[in-house]
Amino acid sequence: MTQLLAICGLDCATCPAHVAHMTNDQALREKTAVQWSKDYGAAFTPEMIDCVGCTVTGGPHIGHCAECEMRKCGLLKKMENCGRCAEYPCAVISKFIENVPPAKANLEAVRASIGEK
Repeated sequence: MTQLLAICGLDCATCPAHVAHMTNDQALREKTAVQWSKDYGAAFTPEMIDCVGCTVTGGPHIGHCAECEMRKCGLLKKMENCGRCAEYPCAVISKFIENVPPAKANLEAVRASIGEK
């Protein structure tokens, strides 16, 4: 499976909200709403589990996208993801990737690929 990195380095291609959007999988939406409600202590409904991916400006997104500082910054700077930014790692992304090792690994791989070119 090909990666579809969010600005923060998370892989949208593996996110249930993105997969459910791409496949129109209602059962996945329902399962994910239950799981995320439990995991994050917030009330998720199946209708909320629908996302085109963070780098896309139009279309549905999960609720957090509207307030995500990393997404706002990346869109403003027209950055594909934080790994491509000259200021990486800034204070905002550093705090996030400290707690999300897979996102850090993805962004570090992007940085490494830039150095190879």
